[in-house]
Amino acid sequence: MMRIDRKKLELVRARTCMGKKEIVEAGFPAGTYCGALRGQEIKPETAGRLAKILGVDVLEIIKTENQ
Repeated sequence: MMRIDRKKLELVRARTCMGKKEIVEAGFPAGTYCGALRGQEIKPETAGRLAKILGVDVLEIIKTENQ
């Protein structure tokens, strides 16, 4: 299981000009997105799907062990 780094995600969203609405419209579940922002763990494939929608490598949005 993984956790999304909120600050990293916000930077990627700013770079890609994508808000929650666009991410959900691209097929990412709204509830899962909100949970991830609140710090809930998500499956690696779910983190990968979010990264794919944003057009970045998953490493750009997840928390690493030393954080």
